[in-house]
Amino acid sequence: MIFIKNKSEIEKMRAAGKLAAKLLDYISSYVKPGVSTLEINDLCEEFTRKHGAKSAPLGYKGFPKSVCTSVNQVVCHGIPKATEVLKEGDIINVDVTPLLDGYHGDSSRTFLVGAKTDPTVETLVRDTERAMYIGIEQIRPGNRVNDISNAIDDFLTPKGYGIVRDLMGHGIGRGFHEDPQVPHFRQNRKLAKLEPGMIFTVEPMVNLGTWQVNFSKEDHWTVTTKDGKWSAQFEHTVLVTEKGYEILTISD
Repeated sequence: MIFIKNKSEIEKMRAAGKLAAKLLDYISSYVKPGVSTLEINDLCEEFTRKHGAKSAPLGYKGFPKSVCTSVNQVVCHGIPKATEVLKEGDIINVDVTPLLDGYHGDSSRTFLVGAKTDPTVETLVRDTERAMYIGIEQIRPGNRVNDISNAIDDFLTPKGYGIVRDLMGHGIGRGFHEDPQVPHFRQNRKLAKLEPGMIFTVEPMVNLGTWQVNFSKEDHWTVTTKDGKWSAQFEHTVLVTEKGYEILTISD
């Protein structure tokens, strides 16, 4: 069931989205060599609380931390750890979801760690962010979710990337994960039609190698690339408007 948000709900989603953007802006200056992923988590938690919100991931289906920190070959849902210390040349996706006044603002960015990143990896990160925006540009009333999926695939697949298929974007509002699902790879079927008031995430996960992934049997959360090659992700929460779209998690 897809929930169409009313004006009041949209305003609350705008506030939650704006806080998510501010949180990622804030944490960006701390992403550097020598910093642990647990330090990033704790700083995000402190910032979130100071702004009158809660960290939605904390305790969600048993997730133990406030944000997801996914380094290098970790695709998503990486669990912050004191022993995981960032190094020069790493990449890290920080995925945040503050819960403000009962509504979720969900966004993530992949950061380059330090000043020396392998050019192939840097291109992966740049192309992943561009792919997200290419998908978002398809959002308007009358289009369908598969228009987003196909546009992203048309940009990434000719470049030789693997687009993760097991994890997708999703509707969001009062619920952390709502309908519709938003795939980022080509769909040979019609998916949900876009209507004003729909809010969902666009969040392609893009691998340097195969699209296939492994789900951790130890912590039941961490997702890694099957071939060990690196992965990047970007995510925005987007509203369908009367004429197009509004990115709710865009940075000022």
